[in-house]
Amino acid sequence: MIFSRASAIAGAVFGGLAVFLIMQAVNALWVIPAARDAGREMERAAILQQAMKNIETRSKTNAEIRNLDDGALCRELGGLYEDGICR
Repeated sequence: MIFSRASAIAGAVFGGLAVFLIMQAVNALWVIPAARDAGREMERAAILQQAMKNIETRSKTNAEIRNLDDGALCRELGGLYEDGICR
């Protein structure tokens, strides 16, 4: 009876260790790299969206600046426009 109880405990310990090691291998080889790749794709998508917003904002700003006359442009830059000269 002692031998079978000890062997059952040892079997449970080694079985648990084997399952743990197999799960660690599965995580290291498939789960973690897949999650890392998914995270990279999400980050790339977010960066692309932000870049598109920045381009759109810059286009609007360029259009506004292009429509300013010399005096308005001088004032926007913090200068004083007198007699055709920005100071």
